[in-house]
Amino acid sequence: MNILVLCTGNSARSILLEAILNCLGKGRLKAYSAGSRPIGTVNPYSIELLKKKGITKKFSSKSWTTFSTNSEITMDIVITVCGNARDEECPFWPGNPLRAHWGVPDPAYIKGSSSEKEIAFSKVYNILEKRAKAFLDLEFENMETNTLQKNINNISRIV
Repeated sequence: MNILVLCTGNSARSILLEAILNCLGKGRLKAYSAGSRPIGTVNPYSIELLKKKGITKKFSSKSWTTFSTNSEITMDIVITVCGNARDEECPFWPGNPLRAHWGVPDPAYIKGSSSEKEIAFSKVYNILEKRAKAFLDLEFENMETNTLQKNINNISRIV
């Protein structure tokens, strides 16, 4: 199963969920992330938080066009984690993937001290981790499409 996590800037939330899904998924799926208007760098608070969680893979901020019609990778699920990406007109995704919106606040916009920013990133990480765990608790490999769609929609309510 291939999952694409979308956000606008692809620097924080989408990177975090990509990392969480790949780490906890242990090969059951492959997660990717991208943005509608990527800023080109991963937020340093995302990198630091992932390091603290033991996730040291190198991440990059990239455009969602990387995974659209010219991609060799077909997505099974596309998850947006911010309202802007959800509301934008997305490119065509080969294979007609399921779609879900797991919106969370953008910690990159938090103003304040380093400590306040770290707390904001941790809160977002914790929500995304709960949602990822709920998804991974499903036997998604054997689910009918409509059942899987209902389940991934319901996961968005977990906070």
